[in-house]
Amino acid sequence: MDRVAPLYDAFNARDIDAVVACFAPDVDWPDAMHGGRVLGADAVRAYWLDQWEVVDWHVVPRRVRELPDGRVEVLVEQTVRDRDGDLLSHAAVLHTHTYTGSLISRTDVGDPQA
Repeated sequence: MDRVAPLYDAFNARDIDAVVACFAPDVDWPDAMHGGRVLGADAVRAYWLDQWEVVDWHVVPRRVRELPDGRVEVLVEQTVRDRDGDLLSHAAVLHTHTYTGSLISRTDVGDPQA
């Protein structure tokens, strides 16, 4: 949990500088809203700043485990609300982070039931 807590704490606090500090410069990030991928820390910064203008995301890690290949799998409770505070979704989501050294170089998002 110590490895991922700073990312999720910063994300929920909307501290974009602390979020991006968790990423490698060439991070590969999923575009959950539109599909495809976002490449590079600057592009991920812009992606999240844009997302936070439209919806309010809140993610709480519920389980963290290191996989045999070194990736870190995080089961999160994800709540998404529109800017008026209306609930859009509440679900368990699986985040799988690939690290290069201490920085996240890739994240994949999936359904924990799949």
